[in-house]
Amino acid sequence: MAFEVEGKLHRLFATEQKSASFQTREFVLEIPDGNYPQLVKFQAVQERCALLDAFKEGERVKVSFDLRGREWNGKYLTNLNAWRIERAGEGEGQENAGSEQFPADPFPNYTDAPPATGNFDDLPF
Repeated sequence: MAFEVEGKLHRLFATEQKSASFQTREFVLEIPDGNYPQLVKFQAVQERCALLDAFKEGERVKVSFDLRGREWNGKYLTNLNAWRIERAGEGEGQENAGSEQFPADPFPNYTDAPPATGNFDDLPF
């Protein structure tokens, strides 16, 4: 399953060499969520660790990631495995660069719905 999210690069960590053939690098994204922004940690592995070298803390980025989960010693662990990182607005017109891409109203417009007749006895239960 692939997901995408945009936010501000809040924190970049150094690459960690976990074994002779495996490395990881973590970073934290600040995602707008009303009055309380969410700080979400992602992980890049192997050659994708180098993708983060092109970014600085404070930049707006778009992250493509997969959910990864596993069980270890009776505990369940979840990782957000980043596989693509790009500047927010990249590939779009410059007028949209850096602007937030959130819908103005997440709820559908029901003004075109037919008016209620007052007869609500047509329910099948």
